[in-house]
Parts: sequence; C-alpha cells; structure tokens
Amino acid sequence: MTETILVTGASGKLGGAVIRHLLDSQGVAPSRIVAGSRDPNKLADLAALGVAVRNVDFDNPEGLETAFAGVGTVLIISTDVLDGADTRLRQHRTAVAAAKKAGAARIAYTSIANADTSKVSFAPDHSGTEAAIKASGLAYLIFRNSWYQENLFMSLPQALKTGQWYTSSSQGGTAFVARDDIAAAIAGALANPPAGGVTYTLTGSEALTKDEIAGLAGEILGKPIQVVHLGDEQLAGGMKAAGVPEAIVPMLVSFDTATRAGDLATVTADVTALSGRQPLPVRDFLAASKAALLA
Repeated sequence: MTETILVTGASGKLGGAVIRHLLDSQGVAPSRIVAGSRDPNKLADLAALGVAVRNVDFDNPEGLETAFAGVGTVLIISTDVLDGADTRLRQHRTAVAAAKKAGAARIAYTSIANADTSKVSFAPDHSGTEAAIKASGLAYLIFRNSWYQENLFMSLPQALKTGQWYTSSSQGGTAFVARDDIAAAIAGALANPPAGGVTYTLTGSEALTKDEIAGLAGEILGKPIQVVHLGDEQLAGGMKAAGVPEAIVPMLVSFDTATRAGDLATVTADVTALSGRQPLPVRDFLAASKAALLA
C-alpha cells in the first residue's frame, strides 16, 4: 500500500486543518499528502509547500477514480449538500466506490456522533455512508464527530443580544469540541493508522446543557442569558415567525430533538488518544471568542 494520504474538501476549514496538522503536528512529508478540491486554484498555498493538488468532484465518478489513483488512504470529508434528496449520500457512495476502484487500501470518513440512532435529520446520510464503507471490504477509519464549538455561533450571538435563548433541548447535554481538536485527532489517526477498521467518536471533555452554557456565557461574556425551554413545535413556530427559511426549520429543530435525546452527550477520550492533547474546554472557547460573539 502506498503511504499517500488524500484529503477531500481541502479548501474547507476542516480539510485544511487536517492537512496542516499532518504537516506540522504529525511531521508527514508533503510528498505523502494529496489535497483535493472542486477548485484546485484555492489550494495554491498547499501546492507551494510541495503538497500535490488534484481536482476532486463528488459528482464526477470517473474524475474521482482518476483523482484517487495511487493513493493509500482517502479521507472523505462529508459534503455540505443538504437538499433532502439524498444527494449527499449519493456523493459519498460515489466516492467510496471510486476509492475502491482506484486501488485505495483504506477509506477514512467524517461522520456524526451516534450516526445509527441520532435524531439529527441528516444522520441517515452518515449511517448510510458508514455502511457503504464497511461493505467495500477496505480498511477504514470512521470519525464520529460531536458538535463543533464553532456551531455556537449559529445561536449564541443572538441570545447574547436579546438575553433569551430558545430551545427544546431540555436538559440534554452536548459534548462540544473545537474543530481544530477534531482535525488534530484525525491527522493523528491518518498518520498512524491501526490495522483493520476502527470507529472513533471525537468529543469534548464534558457534555453541557444550554443552561450550563448560558451560565458560562453570562460569567465570561458579561451578559446574562435566560434559557427559554419550549417544545419542538413551539420552537419551529418561533423560528418561522423570526424569518428562518421554512425548508431548514425541521433540520434546526432536529438538533434540539437530538440533544434532548442524548445523541450529542457522548464523551470519549479519543481526541486526546489520537492527538496527544486535551480538547479545548467550552469555557476557554467562549473566552477566546468573546469579541466575535459580542460583535
């Protein structure tokens, strides 16, 4: 097997961070790394470091097979197509099939925590992709990622402005983890892969409820937040009234439904085991992000 590692979505935040950690944290030679993107022009900085750059388009099966040629491990970073028409699952299955046809020995994939049972609306995309990877017969690394700490930017700034945070998550916790911690863990596994197939769950070190996060935000950011607990239907109605596009309301509500069910509360030590570092606490994330959250 060639030791070459190809990272799809290399122009994105997670893909770019994985490559950075492969180079810097893991000391992987640039000649062993291939960066893939639909727009290779966005990867000029990596090319300048000696990283190979290839066009990777999940809607072009023949092109994918060419892009994956000669690669030992293909990291499939899940696409962001959420059209309700199974497009993302089709794209992922296409990439898995292309990796196998191209002769890759291992497939790695970024999934979601508790993919098989999660109530997050797009969890079936991930469980379906995991099934396709396992059915390929290739060795695999599946990274079941908990919610990014950066996802707090979706709701916390507005809560800080209004003083109220509407949720139907009840007392469900979320093991928020920094995107960079996930990238560091993934890079560690890619650089030192175990034999066979392994599934990791990448989380923060604690699962916090909305009330607990609001308490931290009030303490660290200096603005008190009242958490308003609602039912799913009430939350959906409030989102619609606030002008949230109706097509994405069910997806957003599913995040709170899943949190209430405990789907995002799993805590593991996998980030530390793979990266050699402790995950960033939410408290430290809030402090470091103070200016952006209050902007």
